[in-house]
Order: sequence, then structure tokens, then C-alpha cells
Amino acid sequence: MGKSYNLWSFYLILICAGVAVYSLYSNINSNISWLIAPPNYVLLLISLAAFILGIIGFKDKRNWRTKTRSWLTVILSPLTALALFLVMSFTAFFSSLAVNEDIKSVSSPDDSYMIDFYYFDAGATGSFGVRGEINGPLWFKKRIYFQEGIENVDVNWENDYKVSINNHSLNLDKGETYGYYK
Repeated sequence: MGKSYNLWSFYLILICAGVAVYSLYSNINSNISWLIAPPNYVLLLISLAAFILGIIGFKDKRNWRTKTRSWLTVILSPLTALALFLVMSFTAFFSSLAVNEDIKSVSSPDDSYMIDFYYFDAGATGSFGVRGEINGPLWFKKRIYFQEGIENVDVNWENDYKVSINNHSLNLDKGETYGYYK
């Protein structure tokens, strides 16, 4: 029984740490069009579950690899949880200073695409503008539109998969984007 807890906790914390690093990278590097990382609180819960499973996994004392795996899990999971907690606290504190408000949501004529538009303003620390995102499965989002220096968005559907956003035509079936998400 301890063997499976040991192995699952180790894989769980490796996946959690990898996805947390990807989440940080995708938020810093805005060239990523698909955001696939779950919310930080989900990663925090996964790291806490890995910690609990890692402690239970200490029952498996077959060889040095299982002991090392348990120790790595029990050391990495609280560090990952602490880092995620600090990121969540930092984000909560500074998100009150920046504006990120929903402008509108528009769907294609056949309702196969729904685009959510947001106005962002980083205040004195950055720029302002509009971004558009398509929601995918689960928590996945694809950034399809980004333009700095504007406050409003004008959307016209040319057909079921072609949309004109502020006079920039995008073919969503071909995965076209506008802005620096290329």
C-alpha cells in the first residue's frame, strides 16, 4: 500500500512543480497563446495532497530509491506550496492596484466561438489596452487579440469563423491571432 502512495506522491509533486513553472513562464512571456495551467489554488491543493501522500509513502522502506523519493516529495511539496501561496498573496495584493475588467463577450453566429474581451490597465507600472480570449475545455484559454493604447473594442462577425476586431480580420478556424501573440 505504501508503495503506490510513494510513487503517486512523487509524480504528483513533479507534475505540480512543472505546471507551476509553466504557469509562471506563460504569465511572464505573453507570446504564449494557449494558457493551459490550472488556477494557482488548484496547484496549491495538489502540492498539499502530494505532501500528505508523501508522508504516508514513508511506510515503503524497500530500498534507497523509495526512501529518497519520499524525502524528495516531503521536501519539494511544502516548498512548492509556499511558493504558490506567496504568488497568490502577491497577486491578490497587486491585482487591486491594476485594472482588469470585462468589457463584453461576443459569440459567433453559429455559437461555436465565444470571445471574452477584457480591458487591462497596469497603472503607472505598465500599459493599458484590450485583450480577447476564447475559452477552451476546463480552464484552458486562448489569447487571440491584444492591442495596447485602446479602451474600446468593435467586433463584427464576417461569417461563422471570421471576425473583425477593431478592423483587424481574424480567421479563427486557421488559429489566427492579432497583437504580439503570434
